Amino acid sequence: MLDAQLSARNGEFSLEVSFQVPEANTLALIGESGAGKTSVLRLLAGLDAPLAGRVRAGDQVWCDTAQGVQWPAWQRDLGYVAQDGALFPHLDVRAQLAFGPRAAGWPAARTQARVSELLTAFGLEALATRLPAQLSGGQRQRVALARAWALEPAVLLLDEPFAALDVTAKRELRAEFQRQLAARRGVTVLVTHDPREAMLFGQRIAVLESGRLSQLDTAEALLARPRTPYVAELMGVNLFVAELDEPRADGLTLARTSRGEFEVVAQGHRGRVFLALDPREVTLSLQPPHGTARNTHAATVLEVVPEPPFGERVRVSLEMSKGQPPLVAEITRHSAESLQLSAGVRVFATFKATGVRVFI
Repeated sequence: MLDAQLSARNGEFSLEVSFQVPEANTLALIGESGAGKTSVLRLLAGLDAPLAGRVRAGDQVWCDTAQGVQWPAWQRDLGYVAQDGALFPHLDVRAQLAFGPRAAGWPAARTQARVSELLTAFGLEALATRLPAQLSGGQRQRVALARAWALEPAVLLLDEPFAALDVTAKRELRAEFQRQLAARRGVTVLVTHDPREAMLFGQRIAVLESGRLSQLDTAEALLARPRTPYVAELMGVNLFVAELDEPRADGLTLARTSRGEFEVVAQGHRGRVFLALDPREVTLSLQPPHGTARNTHAATVLEVVPEPPFGERVRVSLEMSKGQPPLVAEITRHSAESLQLSAGVRVFATFKATGVRVFI
C-alpha cells in the first residue's frame, strides 16, 4: 500500500494531494501541463521535500514532516522512469540493467541472472551491447522501464513514459508494459496526459487540476459521473450543472443551467445536480426533427474531428443557439458526410430526456 498526503509550494503554485494505492495496483495520474503531476512524483521519490505531509510505503514511513522524517531517494524502495528515460550515455543496455542490482550490492551471479531475465522479458537480447545513442526512442524507453524494474521495487513511478514515442513504438511498448504490469506485485503510479493510457493501465484514475485532485475514481465512475468540465472533456462526456424545477405530471423535469434549459428525467433528484450526456446520444439534422425527443436546439458546427482508430465515427463540436450550453455529438462518418458537416454549418441537435444522466 502506498499512502500519501502531500502539500508543497513553488512560488504562486501550491499542491495539495491525498491518495492511497493498494498493492498490485496502478494509479494513473492525469492532468494538463502545469497541473503538478511531475511534482507529485518527485515528492514521492524524495527528490523534493514537501512543505507538509506524509508518505508511507507498506510498513516504511518515507516522509513525515510532523516527525521530521525525510528519507533520501536512494533509501526508498522505488523505481523512477523520467520522461526522457535518463539512460547513462556511456553504458550499454546490459550495464544499464545491471546498475541497480550492483549498486544494491547483489552478488555477481544474481545480478547476471536478473539482467538476463530482464533482457528476455523486455525483448532486449539483440540490443544488449548497444549504447543509448544506438537505440531508437522506443528502445530507449524499453530499457528505462526494464532498468526501473530490475530491483522489483515496492513503488514504481513513471512520468509520461510513452509521450515522446511515435505511434508504432508507443503501441508496442504499451502492449509490453501491460504484460509486465499484470505480473507486478508492487504499487505503480503512472503520470500521463492521455485518457486512453489512464483507462488502459489504471485501476483508478486521479485527475489533477491546478495542484488539486478534482476526482479520484475508477474509469467507469469517471465516465458515469464526471464532476468538473475538465474531467468530462477527458472522458468525452458533455457535463452541465443545473437547478431542477419541480417534476411535471408527464414525469419530466426542467433543468436550468447557466446557459439554458434541458428537459430530463430526474428520478427523485431535487435542487442542484450534475447532468451528463454521452455524445452518442446526440443526433444531428439539417431540419427540425419529427419524433419523441424532448430536447432540440439549433446549433452551429465549430469543428468535425475523426475518432481513432479509423475515423469511422466523428466528434462534432457545436455552438448552441439561444444561449444553450455547448455540446459535443458523436456520429458516424457516413452521417457527417451525408449532412456535409463542416465548420459554420447550421444544424439541429436533438437528444432524449432519458439520455441525460442526473446525479448529485
